[in-house]
Formats: sequence, C-alpha cells, structure tokens
Amino acid sequence: MENRKSLLNLSSVNIPDTQLFIRIPTVGEILEDEFTYYSIISSLTASPFQYMVQLDDMGIDFTTMSDYELFKMLFLVYTKSDLSILFGNLDVSDFGVYRENSNNTFIYSPSNHIEINEKVYNDLAETIRKINLLEKVKSKPGNESARKYLLEKERKRQKRNAKKKQEPYLEKLVIALVNTSEFPYDYDSCMDLSIYRFNQSFKQIQHKIAFDKTMIGVYAGTVDTSKLSNKDALTWIPNK
Repeated sequence: MENRKSLLNLSSVNIPDTQLFIRIPTVGEILEDEFTYYSIISSLTASPFQYMVQLDDMGIDFTTMSDYELFKMLFLVYTKSDLSILFGNLDVSDFGVYRENSNNTFIYSPSNHIEINEKVYNDLAETIRKINLLEKVKSKPGNESARKYLLEKERKRQKRNAKKKQEPYLEKLVIALVNTSEFPYDYDSCMDLSIYRFNQSFKQIQHKIAFDKTMIGVYAGTVDTSKLSNKDALTWIPNK
C-alpha cells in the first residue's frame, strides 16, 4: 500500500484503484462504543490463526484458509451492521460474494460498483492496521501435533476469558496519557484527535520515555551503547 499523503492530515484514506475510503475516526467517536469499533477492525484484519477455535467448530482447518478467505466470511457478517464509523456513508448492505471462475471469488457491491478482490483486501487491511497500530498475525503451526496443541490451548484461554468482564482499552489509554506530562492534551481536546494522531502520540511517548531511561543509564555508566541491539534507543525520534 502506498500513501503519498501523511495520515496525520487525513480524515479518510482512499484504497488505491477503488472508490473505497476508510475513515480515520476521532477518539471521541470511538469512545461512544469502543467495543464495537475494535471488534470490527480486529475482525476485518484477522488471520485464521486468530479464529482457529471458531473455524474448527465449523469444521474448517484454520491452517488451510487464507486471510482473504476469512475476510470474505467475516465482512459479509458485518455488512448487516452499522459500519459507518469505518466506511462513512457507504451503503455496505448489498456487498456479496461473486464468482470470477471456478477457483476465485470476490466481494462486490452492484450499487457502489466496488470490488474487493485479494489485492484490495490487502491494501484495506494494511490501512486499518496502520491507522490503529495493529500488528499482522502470521503464526502457523509446524505440524499436526502443534495444530492440535494450539487449538486446545486457545479453547481453554477463550473459556477463561468468557467469564471475565470486558475492559475498555481506549478509555484507559486516554486516562493514562492525559495524566502523563509528555501528552499535551486534556480530556476535551483529546476527543477531537484522530485515532491515528492519538496512536502516533502514544507510540512517540513510549519511545521518548524509553530513550530517557536509556540516556540516564548511559550517563550513569550502567548502559554500554556498543552492546545495545536496538540502536533506535539512542534517538528520541524513532526510525519507524
């Protein structure tokens, strides 16, 4: 994916070669229902590895499914919901799966003339990850024994978590940053920040704090810079 314009200055991002735009919502918009927002973006960028239990319950081996195949399945579920926080005024209700040939299918909206093939999906998912600081999960078991072990482990984890109350992520992060000296916004002004700006501020503050601690160690003689594996720790401006 190539973005010529900085996301710091955008409220939406056009997916190349399509009429599809991904909104960059504000912190305030997301906080109106952050659980729904993070559920949508995590699902639409997920890998089969992250849905191994659900797929196994459907009789699908998660190791044989591609990220795009999972997206086609989950996207059509979410088109029955309100996706305006992500796609704005786009009517997603008539998106469906169409067959190009015996082997390939794609998602298409007749009313919007928008096709989401695998290339478009990759650009879309990468854009959502970049906006929201999400990491792409690439894990895959090496053999059948490992696959069964991971499935059993994930089932137990999900069973434990089902009993836990869901905790807000963004709300806690806002509270933490507003009460951090490096963050120049109060609660009210923070609400108007795009989630990309907010996430980049969080990322920079994390790096700056780590840099300050490293420099204290350098000046105190407890940190040998020649032995640092991450040279990025020697500058308060991260390389990426």
